[in-house]
Amino acid sequence: MIRAELDPTFMEKKRNKVLWEVISKNMKEKGYNRSAEQCKCKWKNLVTRYKGCETIEPESMRHQFPFYNELQAIFTSRMQRMLWVDAEGAASGSKKKAVHLSSDEEEDNEEISEGEKGSSRKRIRKGKAVGGASCSSGNSNSLRETLEDFMKQQMQMEMQWRETFEARENERRMKEMEWRQIMEGIENERTTMDRRWREIEEQRRAREEARAEKRDALITALLNKLRREDM
Repeated sequence: MIRAELDPTFMEKKRNKVLWEVISKNMKEKGYNRSAEQCKCKWKNLVTRYKGCETIEPESMRHQFPFYNELQAIFTSRMQRMLWVDAEGAASGSKKKAVHLSSDEEEDNEEISEGEKGSSRKRIRKGKAVGGASCSSGNSNSLRETLEDFMKQQMQMEMQWRETFEARENERRMKEMEWRQIMEGIENERTTMDRRWREIEEQRRAREEARAEKRDALITALLNKLRREDM
């Protein structure tokens, strides 16, 4: 969200180190302690995942990438700004573009921008040489294969991570269940011992009361005997 708010500024500036520091500062204000380099690396990883979804994954698989819609909104808005600038430049007869890609955005946006433009307007260049077309096709296929291998590795790593996480979670649950059973056993044992102690205490009090009654009866009998003798 923070990166999306600053996207127009990123497109206008060549050097964006200060912008990443601003993002890092905003993250810290929201309670996330991330450096500017960490924010930049995270953004590049998200863009790579988005490229993979755009190039090789079907529509149903895109929902597995939780930030797909957010990134699509960012790049769609960026493409609309670029098309608007192009149209304005063409109307004024100027060859210069008002929007420039930042140093770390050039590689990320090259492929995405081409994909977005392809969906909004058809290519009109035709009649290229067969050798040039085959070379371009070979480069495209090589890039596609590279992206496919990368995404497969990412998916495998994610699956392995999920399996490891689930295994650890199951182990934690088992240990928690064992701990609860042990604690329940200890609590039951304590309750049993408490009940036995109370029973023993009640029996002791009953015996003391019985002895006291016998003692009182004996003293009363002795007193009565002494009185009769005095009379």
